[in-house]
Amino acid sequence: MPSLLIHPEPQESREGEWARLIPGRMPAVRANVKKPPRSVRPLDFDEFKAADEVGTASRKTWDLLAPSPLQNRMAARWLRSMSADWALVVVNWLLVGALLVPLRMLFPHVWSFGFEAGAPLSLLGIALLHAALITLVGYTEGLQTVGDDLRTQARILGKSVFLATAVLSFAYSLQGFPWTIGALFGVSGTLHFGTLLAWRWRSEARCPDPARRRDARNVLIVGAGAVGRRIASYVEKHPTAARRVCGFLDDERPLGNGVIGRVADLARLARKGFVDEVILAAPRERKLTLQVLRDARRLRLDLEIVPELFGCDPSRRVNERMAGLPVISLHVERLPAAGLVLKRLTDVLGATLALIALSPLLAAIAGLIRLDSRGTVLYRAHRAGRKGRLFRCYKFRTMVSNADELKESLRKINERAGPTFKIARDPRITRLGYYLRRYSLDELPQLWNVLKGDMSLVGPRPHPVDDVAAYEIEHLARLDVTPGITGLWQVTARRDSSFERGMELDREYIRTWSLGLDLRILLRTIFAVVQGSGE
Repeated sequence: MPSLLIHPEPQESREGEWARLIPGRMPAVRANVKKPPRSVRPLDFDEFKAADEVGTASRKTWDLLAPSPLQNRMAARWLRSMSADWALVVVNWLLVGALLVPLRMLFPHVWSFGFEAGAPLSLLGIALLHAALITLVGYTEGLQTVGDDLRTQARILGKSVFLATAVLSFAYSLQGFPWTIGALFGVSGTLHFGTLLAWRWRSEARCPDPARRRDARNVLIVGAGAVGRRIASYVEKHPTAARRVCGFLDDERPLGNGVIGRVADLARLARKGFVDEVILAAPRERKLTLQVLRDARRLRLDLEIVPELFGCDPSRRVNERMAGLPVISLHVERLPAAGLVLKRLTDVLGATLALIALSPLLAAIAGLIRLDSRGTVLYRAHRAGRKGRLFRCYKFRTMVSNADELKESLRKINERAGPTFKIARDPRITRLGYYLRRYSLDELPQLWNVLKGDMSLVGPRPHPVDDVAAYEIEHLARLDVTPGITGLWQVTARRDSSFERGMELDREYIRTWSLGLDLRILLRTIFAVVQGSGE
C-alpha cells in the first residue's frame, strides 16, 4: 500500500499512513506522494482543487474569528450546553412576562417595572442579555471543564447567575428604572438557576451508554496504575463525558485485565480502535512523555496528561477534571466543528426536502418492486459507519431475495481487486433492479439513514461488513468520517474496478473536504443520475 502521508523520517512513514484523517486538514508534507495506477479514464481534480482553495480561505477566516471552544473536541458539548442554557433563560423570561400581565392588572400602582410588562420584544431583549451574561461568566469560571460534578456545577452556576443578575439590575437602575426591577431580576435569576441545574441533572440521568453515542470519543490510557484505573472507572460511570476507554498501554504490567499493548504499539492500536484521545496517566520519565506527545501529533490524536503525577494541581489552568483529577491538554487537534455542524444541518434539511418531494416516486418504485419479483421492497443490511460502528442501511431491493446466500458462490468471478465485491452482469439482479441501479434510484431510501445520522448526503460509500473485515489497517482511514449516499468516487471513477483508486479518492475527499466541495459533488451526482451512469 503506497503511503499517502509522507514524513521526513522513513521509519515513521508506516505510522503516518495510520494517522486518523480530519476533514479539511491536509497533510503537512505531500511531496512525492505515490498513487495507485490511474483509472480507466484520467481524473481531473482541477475543479475540486478550486473548491478546496475556497474552503482553505474560509477556514483561515474562521480560525481568526471563531471562539476557541468551537475549534476543538469540546465544540459539540459546548454548543449543546450554550444552546440549552440560552433557550432555558429565554423561556423562563417569557414565562415571567406571562405572569406579570395578570399581576399588573391586579396591582397596577404597586408593581411598576418601567416597561410594558409582558411586551415580547422588551422581554426578549432582557432574556438575551441575561443569557449572554450568565454563559459568559460560566465560561470564564470553567463551567464546561468541571465534568459531571453536579456540586461544582451548582456552585459555578450560582455564581454566574448571581453576578449576571446583579450586573443587569445595576445597569437598569442607572437608567432610571424603579427598585422593583431588581426584585424582578432576582426572581428570574432564581428561576434560571433552578432550571439550568435541573437540566444538567436530567441530562446526566438520561445520557445513553457511550458505546451507542455517535459523538463518543475513543480513549487510550497510558498507564494501568491507580491513576489510570481511577480515570477509566470515572469514564465508565459518567456517560455524559462521551468517552469510551479502549484499553491501557503499559510497559511494566502484563497484558490482560485491560492492558492491550505497550507504548510502542500506540500507532497500530490507535488506528484499529479509531482512537481520538490519549491520556497520560503513568509516565514520569520525560523521554517517554515526549515520545507519546510526538506520536500523538503525528497521528492527529488529542493528548492529555494528569499533572498529579508530578505532585501539583494547576487549579485554574486545567482543561478538564475527571474523577476529581485535573487534566491538562498537551496537544489538541483543531477540528472544523462549525463546518461539520453546517454539514449536518444541510444533511437534515436536504434529506427532509428530498423525502417529501420524492414521496410519490418512492411509492411508485415500491409498487413496481412488488410486481416485478417476490420478496421485500426494502433491502436491509448492516454496513460499517464512522469509526466502524455498524448501522442498518436501507436500499430498494434490486436483487433476488436470496442474493446474500448466493454471494459466496460468485466470489470466484469477482471483478474487483481488494476487499470488495462487484460483478458487471450480476445474475442476481432483477429486471427492474437493473434500471434502479442504472439511475441510482435504489439508494433513495438511504435518505432515511441521513436523517437518523448514520449517513451523510456526501461521503465515502459504506462498505458491507464482510468487505470491511478484509481491510488492511491503512484502509480504516476511510471510516474516520460519516459515510455518504454519494461521494468523490461516484462522480469521477464510478466504473473504475480498482479498490485502491476508490480508497485514494475517499482519502482525497476527507483531506480536502469543504462545504463547497460537497455542493459540487451533489451537482455532479444529479447529472450522473440523469445520464444513467450507474451500474
